Amino acid sequence: MIRFSHVFLKFDGRQVLKDISMEVPHGTTQVILGGSGCGKTTTLRLILGLLRPESGSIVVNGQEIVGMAERQMASIRAQMAMVFQGAALFDSLTVRENVGYRLWEEGALDDDTIEQRVVKSLCFVGLEDTVNKMPAELSGGMKKRVAIARALACKPKIILYDEPTAGLDPINTHLVSDLVRQLHTEEQVTQVVVTHDLETAYRVADSLIMIHRGEKIFDGSVDALQASDDPRIRTFLRPEEVLAEPGCFPHKDGGIRVVPPMPEKAEQASA
Repeated sequence: MIRFSHVFLKFDGRQVLKDISMEVPHGTTQVILGGSGCGKTTTLRLILGLLRPESGSIVVNGQEIVGMAERQMASIRAQMAMVFQGAALFDSLTVRENVGYRLWEEGALDDDTIEQRVVKSLCFVGLEDTVNKMPAELSGGMKKRVAIARALACKPKIILYDEPTAGLDPINTHLVSDLVRQLHTEEQVTQVVVTHDLETAYRVADSLIMIHRGEKIFDGSVDALQASDDPRIRTFLRPEEVLAEPGCFPHKDGGIRVVPPMPEKAEQASA
């Protein structure tokens, strides 16, 4: 379980997160939606304890991590795994070595057990035949699936995803989204998925929050999100409707601004 209570965070005097509260029950998938720079990825860094809030509480698996010493955070992080936006595979290591890297580094398991974990994790993502390949031999979608296998090999209680389908074609987007859903149903892993991709969000979410300019403006189900009449949410979900008129642009506060045509264009139109 993950719980944020009234979390505030500033960078260089600029408020990045404002009064963020959320709760992710055990075994559920929470999606965090929002545009670029709204504070989505920052929430993952807070969960990992890489950032500390200005104020508020963050509880991970029953433990308050705000103010926790670094050596104590190590045991919390051991329960988590991260799937990075760019997959973050080591180019000089094989797929086998990438997937088993954390396990070999920790040194708690023998080589045979690690090998079994690696193969099982790669089978889960459908890439058992790539075990001896190098990352350069893989497509972007395959790299993302290897990254998921690496996370799964550690048997984490929590998996965090930063834009897991960014840059993928529709087929690989579907495959990665399905893997996130499978981990939810088959492994009962608690998952937090940061994305601005609506298809992915709708497919994997048990619940969603939406962040706009550091503030939470929605917390609920997919159906409730789609039914919202908040102009900021409507613009994000259906820009083709809200911004259909020429000269319409989203305003920084979430509203709409209309830019009048240039004078010479207006004169040409009336001629």
